[in-house]
Amino acid sequence: MSKASAQERAERAAAALAEQRRRERRRTVVSVVGVVLVMIAIVAGGALLGKLNHKDPDPSVSSNGSTTGTVGVAIGPADAPHTIVIYEDFICPFCGELEKASHEKLQELADDGLVRVEYRPFQLLDLDYSPLALQVFGAVRSLGDDTVTKEFHDLLYADQPSEKGPYPSQDDIIATAVQAGADESAVRGALDAGKDWADTATADAAAAGVQSTPTVLLDGSTFTDYRSVDDLADNLISAVS
Repeated sequence: MSKASAQERAERAAAALAEQRRRERRRTVVSVVGVVLVMIAIVAGGALLGKLNHKDPDPSVSSNGSTTGTVGVAIGPADAPHTIVIYEDFICPFCGELEKASHEKLQELADDGLVRVEYRPFQLLDLDYSPLALQVFGAVRSLGDDTVTKEFHDLLYADQPSEKGPYPSQDDIIATAVQAGADESAVRGALDAGKDWADTATADAAAAGVQSTPTVLLDGSTFTDYRSVDDLADNLISAVS
C-alpha cells in the first residue's frame, strides 16, 4: 500500500467524520429551535387563553352567595360618578405603598363627591400579623364609627411592620385602635365579632375572585394602567379627578 493511498483514505475518513459532526450539530440546532418554538406557542396560547378566560373580580359577590360583599370602610358618597374598590392585606408591602401614595388625594376627591372608595381588607398572606390586624380592624368596624375605623385603617398602614417581622402583638394593635379614637374595652369586647368579620371578609374576597393584593377595581373593572405602585396611585387618581 502506497503512502499516497493511505493518506487519501485518512483524508476521506477525516472529511466524513467532519461531515457527520456538522450534520449532528445541525440536527441539534434544529431540535433546539423546534423546542423553543413549541414553548413560545404554548406560552402565547396560554396568554391568549388567559385573556379569553379573564374575569374581573366581582366585589358584589360574597361567600354566602348574596350580593352584599364585605366593605371594610368606605369614603365618598354612594352616588359618586366613580367607584374604586381596593382589596388589600394589612401586611402587604405594596398595599402599604399604595396607601401612602394615594390616601390623602383619594380622601380629598371623596370629600369633593367625585369618587367613592371602598377599602376591603382581607387575609391573603399566611403571616401572623395579617389575621391579628384584620381581627382588631373587624372589632373596631363593628363598633359603628366610620371615622374611627378609617383612622385606624390609615394608622395600620402608617405603622405597617415588615413582612419579615417582628410583628406587633394584639395588645399593640389594640393600642393603635385606641390611638385612632376607639375605646379599648369596647374593642376587646368585640374581638370575637372581629374574628367573624375577618373570616367572612377573607372568604368573600376569594368568592369574588381576588387572587393578589392590592387588587384595584375602577367602576367595576380591574385597573391595570400602571407599571409600579406609584404609577398605580397617580393613574388611578387621574382617572377619577
